[in-house]
Amino acid sequence: MTATRRNALLAGAGAVAAPAALRAETTHRWRMVTSWPRDLPGPGMTATRLARRIETLSGGRIEIEIFGAGEIVPAFEVLDAVSERVAELAHTAAVFWAGKMYVSQLFLAVPFGLTPLEHMAWIEHGGGQALWDELYGSFGVKPFMAGNTGMSMGGWFREEIHSPSDLRGLRFRMPGLGGDLYQPLGIVQVSLPPGETLPALQSGALDAAEFAGPFSDLALGFHQAASYYYGPGLHEPNGTGECIINRGVFEALPDDLEAVVAEACRAENAFALAESERMNAEALRSLVEDHGVQLREFPAEITDALRAEAPRVLAQFADQGGLEKRIHDSYVTMLDLLRPWSRQSMAAYLTARAAV
Repeated sequence: MTATRRNALLAGAGAVAAPAALRAETTHRWRMVTSWPRDLPGPGMTATRLARRIETLSGGRIEIEIFGAGEIVPAFEVLDAVSERVAELAHTAAVFWAGKMYVSQLFLAVPFGLTPLEHMAWIEHGGGQALWDELYGSFGVKPFMAGNTGMSMGGWFREEIHSPSDLRGLRFRMPGLGGDLYQPLGIVQVSLPPGETLPALQSGALDAAEFAGPFSDLALGFHQAASYYYGPGLHEPNGTGECIINRGVFEALPDDLEAVVAEACRAENAFALAESERMNAEALRSLVEDHGVQLREFPAEITDALRAEAPRVLAQFADQGGLEKRIHDSYVTMLDLLRPWSRQSMAAYLTARAAV
């Protein structure tokens, strides 16, 4: 090979290699909007950790600036912000999109439905992720499980309740399917962002409110306005938070960075659920022992009434047909599969352990 020919080949190789090297070193600067007050214990902390995980695992090739609810867009508008690329990604919850795609709520929680670990089984191993991708694809976003506040409590009440008649006329911060569950019992359903709920309770604009578990509820200060804390959270037995990323932004990433984002979300999902188990326990003890909160279980008559309404809430999605029915059928298939095992394993064990 002549020197001229060899030099030409080397020059050509350099021309090909240089863009690849430049792509590898490109820094992606993203904005994350959230539906939470900045660093709110529970989902706000998860959002911050998730951003830092992505930055660290990417070796600094992705940098993320975080904005709390209302700093760029209101809490309930982060889906539109990501869809329109006002921001590249968001941390939020599926319940907030009920007005745009009512079935999205199945990707957070269903009354009397899947628990956190069961929900993860559906998304990861029961076809849930593919259906979730398809549903959110119409908005140009890619969803991931990315945090979990665990099982919810039933809610905060300014007055003690004894029977279903005590719920009639209550102005109850209870968004989504939870409100659908309670409405036949006569509540007035109210949807408010988490950060706006305490002032409404304090002013009397609300009579009752729910959000998540004790960890987040304590931080939001609901005990300052309502003394009675009821459980369990029959309306919301799971607390999946979601990371949504503009699909064009995500698909433009090289394969290794796509994997970084996906695995960062998966890691944060598991970490946050474990954190919630511990912190909910500690917060519940503090609410009772340090703040004088009156912990209550729902009267059996209310539990029975809500249980009777649960099949109707879920069945409505089968009636809609199309993608809604496919999501419904997939969810119910997993619920029916897991129910006997959960009864034989976790439920039986907890019943036995309670007697120790």
